[in-house]
Amino acid sequence: MTGSTHSGHSRRVKIWVHGHLVDEASATISVLDRSFQYGDAVFESIRVYGGLPFLWEEHLSRLHEGARLLKISLPFDNFQLRNAATELLTANHHTEAMLRLHLTRGVGIRGYSPRGANSPRVIIGSTEIAPVNPMMPVSWTLHTASQRLPARDPLTACKTANKLIQVLARMEAEEAGANDALLLNTAGEVAETSCANLFWMADGRIFTPPVSSGALAGITRRAVMEVCRRLGIPAGEVITRLPDLHRADGIFLSVSSLEIVPITALDGVAIPVSPQIQRVHLEFRRMVQERLGSPPATP
Repeated sequence: MTGSTHSGHSRRVKIWVHGHLVDEASATISVLDRSFQYGDAVFESIRVYGGLPFLWEEHLSRLHEGARLLKISLPFDNFQLRNAATELLTANHHTEAMLRLHLTRGVGIRGYSPRGANSPRVIIGSTEIAPVNPMMPVSWTLHTASQRLPARDPLTACKTANKLIQVLARMEAEEAGANDALLLNTAGEVAETSCANLFWMADGRIFTPPVSSGALAGITRRAVMEVCRRLGIPAGEVITRLPDLHRADGIFLSVSSLEIVPITALDGVAIPVSPQIQRVHLEFRRMVQERLGSPPATP
């Protein structure tokens, strides 16, 4: 995160560290913390429109699910976390932003055993981002990464702090001149990209890989499926492989920071941008307005 300007004056970004707002430069955790040592943590990234977190309850539900899966006790209730997020966004003057809630098991004994790590900690940060214009969306290209995700992995139900596969895949994609990496699983099935859920269009329908293929159970992914129902577009989960994507009528990503991202090329092969993608994006924005009660900012 970087500092930004407000009313013409430089200001410091604040971080909420386990109950206290501190300057970004002073926000620290122990080098013995298990999140730093082993990635023993879960997190959520939440889009903020007009100072209001979108799909807050759904993100908190997944955070709780991740905490249960990793058997980490969440030391704050939902009301306290919402107040903390509001306090942070107000202090940072962030209206269009991404919130990150990070729950770590804390400090324990040396080694993989979590024994003695009885003081979990929560850190919340916010990063200001530019508004998205559905009429002029960001478009990306994809490169199929050599890294593979494990198939039928129960950890895809949540966002753990273990993201080395995604880091290496994104690095490989950028070295190949692409914006993001397409990830397959160990069975050769399409799963997701390094930072987003994947959708493709064929024969008037919209498809997405099932969670069992290694796809994250994305909150924005779920919202897109609801948008398809609202528009009357048949949509569902399908196990697929790379050749099917090359034959698709269109491909797009759902990512909370950019909403809907059309894909224009996969592994150097042009992909058509279906007009249905913009239709989905516009309906997604209507959903945001309905849920939050005010239209999102548009550049």
